[in-house]
This record gives sequence, structure tokens and C-alpha cells, in this order.
Amino acid sequence: MAIGPGFRQQQRQTQKLAMTQRLQQSIQMLQFNVEELRDFLTQKALENPLIDVDTNWNSNHTSLSAAKNVSAHADFIERVSTTNQHSLFEYLLDQIHLTMRDTKLRKIVLHLIEYVDVNGYLKVDEQQVMTEMGATPIELLDAITLLQQLDPPGVGARSLQETLMLQTESDDTAPNLAYIILEENFDNLVNRQWERLAKQYQVTLADISSVYDYVRTLSPTPGAAIGQETTGYIFPDLVVTNQHGQLALKTASMAQPVVKFQAHYYQQMSRHTDQELTEYLKEKKSEYDWIASSLQQREATIFRVGSVIIERQAAFFLQTTTELSPLLLRDVAQQLQVHESTISRSINGKYIQTDFGMFELKRFFTKAVSKRPADGKLVSADNVQHRIIDLINRENKEKPLSDQKIVQILKSEKVELSRRTVAKYRENLNIPSSSKRKQYLKTE
Repeated sequence: MAIGPGFRQQQRQTQKLAMTQRLQQSIQMLQFNVEELRDFLTQKALENPLIDVDTNWNSNHTSLSAAKNVSAHADFIERVSTTNQHSLFEYLLDQIHLTMRDTKLRKIVLHLIEYVDVNGYLKVDEQQVMTEMGATPIELLDAITLLQQLDPPGVGARSLQETLMLQTESDDTAPNLAYIILEENFDNLVNRQWERLAKQYQVTLADISSVYDYVRTLSPTPGAAIGQETTGYIFPDLVVTNQHGQLALKTASMAQPVVKFQAHYYQQMSRHTDQELTEYLKEKKSEYDWIASSLQQREATIFRVGSVIIERQAAFFLQTTTELSPLLLRDVAQQLQVHESTISRSINGKYIQTDFGMFELKRFFTKAVSKRPADGKLVSADNVQHRIIDLINRENKEKPLSDQKIVQILKSEKVELSRRTVAKYRENLNIPSSSKRKQYLKTE
């Protein structure tokens, strides 16, 4: 209910990076996989007569269903589907493990995502969480804030109003008044009380209408799109080869779209003296220059990230081991002196071709789960998964190992994991439970 004259003045001091439309599109270009990038550039070519795109689509592509790695050396990755079937829970879990340090707050966030429904809403009794986790109200609030900073924007909200506010807060292109109106006058906006809002905020009806139109573009179910199965083609972004024990990395140029400048058309049209045409050509030439520059930056960034991955996981690429070393997004971000979100965009949907198969870049990121007391060496989740495979391969098929028994064996090897974690790793490897692995062998 409005109090007083119906409006109030507020003074807020915020520090915010203003992102131009081109900067946002440059970020999108980094996040696109090869196929999405081609679609984007093809659309740009339709809008800009100075741009020609050579996609080479048929020159180098692999069907997702046929992109299985043929080497037994990479068997553990083959066990994971190459289609995008990750649930929202798994998607959030990956982000938490690769971005957050092992603190009490992270434990609370891990607990909270169990209560995020398929649409992305947090459905939980906050008092119950505080009791279960021994958390203070401030710790719970901090944990919810961390959850709400994950992708997709709007996840972890407790209401429609909150998810729209979160999406607006993360979008630098949102109208200036959008967030505050959603926060203070959500019902009036939904009920199209535009005259009241215009009077309260001393703006025009057109301003309120633009806020309403913007809000309609936001998703009421931000988590629903995660986990939907998609099919298509894999295009490698990088190629690594083993040349007599030396790893060589290069860009998979045959799969990359090439943007060409229509110089002949530009020169022909530049002969005209019409001022409007001159301005038009100047604008389109500027757009071409920006796209060409952004493509070069995209390629360079992915190559730099790939170089660090090759450096950190060299033993895997040299085929001297099938295990991956612990590697987090922040490790690569710190080495390259960029933000973690840049690394995340650089590896999402990007693939590297090796001599023994094709792998998604994000597969080479794995967290450390413990440290061996003997040598102080970190044990990665990948190491543990290999050990689980080895134990199950060697088990007595008449008395297969239960998850709890695997926990005990790993504990004797100074690797402490919960039964639930072991079960999650086993399920990720598409290995059935002990009851389903049991076999009754014939006796003579």
C-alpha cells in the first residue's frame, strides 16, 4: 500500500559494469559452440551486406550418436552420454564444486540444491535447514545468495517475484526501473496499474510499458530448460597431437566459420555521395570489424584455456595414465588472469580432438576429494572413479561389492567418502547397484 504522496526518493550508490550490446554479443560468441556460432554469424550476414560467412559445414562434423571414443584408454568417459541429459541438480552441483571453496557455506549450498525443483525454485523450510546444518540466519542467507548467483539466472528463487528480480539484476540491459518496480510494486505491474506506477516514479507511461514488456521476456521457470535432451553434431574447437612425446595444440580451423569482407560491394557503394548511404556503409563496416575482432579473441581465449588444460593434464593426453589430475575453473582463471566465468564460457560445449577420441573440455575439470597422507598428493574425483571401476571389475560376481563396502575399502586407502558420494560416482559411470550386478555362476 502506498504511503504519503505516492512516491519517494531513494539514493543508492552502486558499482556496476555497463555492458554495451556489442560487449554482450562478444561474450555470447565465446559461449557459443561451433554450430551456434555459425547460426549467429549466418544471421549477421543476412543483416549486413558487407559480411559473407563461409561455414564449411560439411567438411568436418561428427554425429553426437557416433562420437564415441574408440580407445579403451578413455573408457570412463565413454560411459557418460554425450547428449545433454544433465539434470538441473547435476548442473548446479558441477558449478558448486568447480567455483566454491570447501567451507561451511558450500556445505549449506550443497544441502539447499536438494530442495531446488525442476523449475529452479527453492522449496524448503528455512528453519529446518538451519537446524539440520547448524547454521545461523546470516549463514543461511549467505548460502541462498551464493545459490542464486549460479547459472541459470533466477535459480534458487522462492517466488515468481524473486526469480524475475534475480534475472533482472543479472541483466545489464534491463530498463533502469525494472528491478525497483519488481521489488516494490510487483502486484501493480502485473495488474497493469501503469498510471499509478508512472505517477509514483515520475516517469511516462511509455517507460512503465517498456518495463512491462521487458519483464514478459523473462522466464518464470528458469530451471526448466536444463536437462532437456538435445541432439546434433560435435565440432572440435581444438586438436591435440602427440609428436614423439611432445604435445602440439592447434585450432580446428576446418570446423570454424570464416567471416569474409565483401570488399567489391563496399568499394562499389562507396562511390555514391549520398550521406545516408555513407553512414550506413560506415555502420556496417564497423560491425564487420567488430565481428572479425571478436572471432579472433574467441579463438585466442579458447586456445589459451586449452593450452592450460594440456599442461595440467599432460599425462592423460600422452596416454601414460587414464586418470585426470584435480583441476578447477579458478585454477585456470588465476593462471590466465581472467574471471572464472570466462573459463566457464570457454569450455562449455567446446570439444578437443585427440589421437584416441574426442572430449568435451569441461571433462578435464575435476575436484580434489582428499589428500594421500603418504605423499601429500591430491586425489581427484576422477582418480576415485577409476578406483571404483577397478574394484568392481575385480569383485566376486557372486558377492558383488556394496557401496558401503567400497567406502570401507577406500577409507583403508586413506580416501574418505560418504556412501552417497560413491553411489553418485557409480551411477555417473552407468554401473548398476550390487544387487543388479550379482551373478550366479555354474558349478561343475
